Amino acid sequence: MPPTAPPESASPGSGAPGPASPAAAGWRKVPVLVVGLTLLLVAMLTAFALPAINSGPHKVPIAVAGPGPAADRIADRLAEAKPGAFRIEKVADADAARERIDDRDAYGAVVLGTKPGAKPEVLIATTAGPSVAATLRALALTLDPAAAGVGATVHDLYPPTSDDPNAVGLSAGALPLVLGGYLAAAAIVLLLRSPAQRAVTALGFALLGGFSLTALLQYGFGITDGNYLLISLAVAFSTAATSVTIMGLHAVLGGRGLGLGAAMMIFLGNPLSGLASGPEWLPSGWGTFGQFLPPGAGGTLLRSTAFFDGAGCGRALIVLGCWLVGGLALFTLGARVASKRAAVGAGAPAPQEERAAVPAR
Repeated sequence: MPPTAPPESASPGSGAPGPASPAAAGWRKVPVLVVGLTLLLVAMLTAFALPAINSGPHKVPIAVAGPGPAADRIADRLAEAKPGAFRIEKVADADAARERIDDRDAYGAVVLGTKPGAKPEVLIATTAGPSVAATLRALALTLDPAAAGVGATVHDLYPPTSDDPNAVGLSAGALPLVLGGYLAAAAIVLLLRSPAQRAVTALGFALLGGFSLTALLQYGFGITDGNYLLISLAVAFSTAATSVTIMGLHAVLGGRGLGLGAAMMIFLGNPLSGLASGPEWLPSGWGTFGQFLPPGAGGTLLRSTAFFDGAGCGRALIVLGCWLVGGLALFTLGARVASKRAAVGAGAPAPQEERAAVPAR
């Protein structure tokens, strides 16, 4: 049997389409990249700028303590001064108001005096939300029911540290914390191939990173002054939830998982985290949604452990736990699928080598 002649490549004049040159294929991608990157830039600007320009108090929980008629008058004053800004809860006395602030169920309180002519007292917690505290300070000038314009006494129950008097340190560290978890996960999946190595590296990074970042926040910058161990574990838990989620998405979706993770954690999670001022300072619904993403839940957990000994962090722990478990499930699923594919590839018969053409006898 005569040897089979190799197929001839299409000649320019034969009419058959030849393979596209790499240069031509590259030029076809240019307009797609230009438009796609522009849309990405617009999306980033929208995600970061829109919540900022629409920020302000939206149903911020505060307490009012005092006799019924007087408390009603104060509630009316607050509603008139800032319509829709506050969600007012009436409590029995000053102790109950302080308890609401201690438990992070309220950002502040107005306590009315029981004696005739006594001026009201405004309780705030700057470290719970600097923007809310500033708003309550401004409103304190209008809260004296006996004499308009006479300021009420303001007491800050949870003031910031002397090294961070404006309580902006945590908000400044929000983006680095989110980016750190994302970039770590991306580096782990790109540099390591073994699922076991990836898992151990992610766990080690979360623990070491949590203790290192807390040491920098507390002993380096003086932003926090709470329980070092508790804050470190909070940062480690948040970092683990972020990085494991990214690794899980990558294990199932490949490179698209990294893009989806960036959209969730950076484009949406960071601007909607409310770490700078509190979720109630974001447009209605946005702040609530942000608390169900790792950056928002992690920010709440960090603020609660840093300044309130962990009070008010229950929902944040549940949210982060769900993301961590979900990320682990995706990571395990992806590892099993990859292992099965590798086993099938190893057991498949090797392709036969092309035999050289032998002249017919």
